[in-house]
Amino acid sequence: MKRGTSGLSLIVGVNKPAGMSSHDVVNVCRRIFGERRVGHTGTLDPMATGVLPICVGPATRLDAYLVGHEKRYRVRIAFGASTTTDDAEGEVTRTGDVPVRVMDPAFATSFVAGLVGARKQLPPAYSAIKVGGKKAYEAARQGTIIDLAPRDIEVYEARLLGVSEGDAEGERPFWDVEFRVSKGTYIRALARDAGVAVGCPAHVAALERTELGLLKLEECLTLEALEQEKERAALDPVRLLGVRFAYADSAQAAAVGNGNALPGSATTLFERRRATLDAEFCACTAGVRESCEEPRAGEIVAIIAENRLVALYEYDKSRDLFKARCVFQTGVSRGGDI
Repeated sequence: MKRGTSGLSLIVGVNKPAGMSSHDVVNVCRRIFGERRVGHTGTLDPMATGVLPICVGPATRLDAYLVGHEKRYRVRIAFGASTTTDDAEGEVTRTGDVPVRVMDPAFATSFVAGLVGARKQLPPAYSAIKVGGKKAYEAARQGTIIDLAPRDIEVYEARLLGVSEGDAEGERPFWDVEFRVSKGTYIRALARDAGVAVGCPAHVAALERTELGLLKLEECLTLEALEQEKERAALDPVRLLGVRFAYADSAQAAAVGNGNALPGSATTLFERRRATLDAEFCACTAGVRESCEEPRAGEIVAIIAENRLVALYEYDKSRDLFKARCVFQTGVSRGGDI
């Protein structure tokens, strides 16, 4: 075994604490697992908390397939001040009186509901977006603001959780809001733009990610708990990927290990069972049913052998073949949540 490798290949969910960058969490996980190959998917700002998927060992190759998912957040939008970073970490750049209507629950409920839909969003100046090979936040820290182009985003759900007028100790008036949004959506920018729309500066005072794709907050461990559980905390990557899958016997597993193509429509695909009567009826094993649909052009499927994820294959409809996209010589653990 190479130096700095543990022999582990798995995915865990971390409940990221405030005050740590996503990279800080990766470094802690490197120590916990004794593995240099550790990565995260879905960066969280240092002040944010919540769901952060961590890939360990060869499972880091899955990061390209675990991005692009929708996300759910709980956010506190503070009114009366804007900051350099559009959150509480930045320096206050402007203050202003908060209009009376902002504290009206009926107005707040209606306004938040109106945020649902597709739109263009200008990312914050302090963001990880690269322009000319340089990250926007790095340029901003050096006093140069990069002109970022608006991006297409969508808010799928927006729900007001509460309204507060703040307190005498300096807490600003705020809304607590839950959002479900598309990839690439900046919650800080939603807060910033909400302030503009209601007529006063605003920023994110607190942020928690509660879902990322199919990974939920209740499945994630604190770093302290992960230190105790280690590989016992592994989650099923097939479930997190949300793809259909096929089982390979020993002969097929050997072919998969060599990256050989697999027959297309002749390969039986399975999916996680849905909570419908017909799905329950045709379930062949606990939690799994045989899929009734033919493979789709470009579809990515998982190959399982000896209860480990051993490869991802893509369906070539023109040739009716599954072609290897990502093969794991050390299969990825499916954990204990299957």
